[in-house]
Amino acid sequence: MDELQDVQLTEIKPLLTDKNAGRSFEDFDGQEHDIETAHGVLHVTMRGSHKPKRPVIVTYHDIGLNHKSCFNSFFNFEDMSDITQHFAVCHIDAPGQQEGAPAFPTGYQYPTMDELAEMVSAVLTHLQFKSIIGIGVGAGAYVLAKFGLNFPNLVEGLVLVNIDPCSKGWIDWAASKLSGWTSNVVDIVLSHIFGPDELQSNLDLIQTYRLHIAQDINQENLQLFLNSYNGRKDLEIERPVFGSTDAGKTLQCPVLLVVGDYSPAVDAVVECNSRLDPTKATLLKMADCGGLPQAVQPAKLAEALKYFIQGLGYMPTVALTRLARSRTASASSCGSTEIPRSRSQTSNAQLETTPGTALNADTPQTVELSC
Repeated sequence: MDELQDVQLTEIKPLLTDKNAGRSFEDFDGQEHDIETAHGVLHVTMRGSHKPKRPVIVTYHDIGLNHKSCFNSFFNFEDMSDITQHFAVCHIDAPGQQEGAPAFPTGYQYPTMDELAEMVSAVLTHLQFKSIIGIGVGAGAYVLAKFGLNFPNLVEGLVLVNIDPCSKGWIDWAASKLSGWTSNVVDIVLSHIFGPDELQSNLDLIQTYRLHIAQDINQENLQLFLNSYNGRKDLEIERPVFGSTDAGKTLQCPVLLVVGDYSPAVDAVVECNSRLDPTKATLLKMADCGGLPQAVQPAKLAEALKYFIQGLGYMPTVALTRLARSRTASASSCGSTEIPRSRSQTSNAQLETTPGTALNADTPQTVELSC
């Protein structure tokens, strides 16, 4: 793998501290909807007014979380106002994962991951969205990626945090079964979200989420969602052959992959990166960060998100981020070239390749950033 370049970003501003941990999941003003789909009811929360000529930002959370615990603190972060004033945001809660959700009746068949992706289209139809920019974490990243594969014309861009595109192998399946016999669902979910080092070192953060998972999420419903995720199929995406006119079976939209450098999902995200079109994929590996970059490194992720959206042709008047300025300055001295985006209208701040790995006609490279 090409050497990653360190770039200087804004000051780290953790969202979860001793003083605000209890308030970090507070909801912003939003309009809630319960939407009927072919596979059951989805609870969604809308923030802001949909602008017809712009996509809506759609989020999908990981197992053990809901839209509040996964995204609220990030979207309430001050640097995100540049984005939320331009785009409506639609938070989707997986079935039965919202706060106060009743337990499903005995014998209820929880939707598969493929069916969860199909349910997203019902949300767009009900709310009359023409296109989206998806932001998913863990299981939610898988759902939105599957949706992007099924409905490429509806997705303008995807930000996928801690995505695992692979199905569980027999060894993983057996290990999860053994873990299920010897551990409770809260510990299983915590080990899915956080790496071993983070579980030992960031005790305040872990305790905040331990209490949330145990007290705010219906445990029976959570087990059903966990079982659905563990039973996921391989996304079956393949990097297209360079020079071929056949795009192959991979995501057609620009993709920003995000992972913390001590997240348990690092290897899975790198694997996903190897399957994407290198001219449309960016891998952002965040230093001093584990399984929840949106909570631990909000400033860095907010800047990356602004830059990504600018690359889609939106928010041209928003000031160039420090990440973009740093990349531009580095590339100007190293002769790196720009990466074309899928939209014809792009911002002046184009994303450039890592110095020393400039694109050429023979070897397209995925952009890889370390910050």
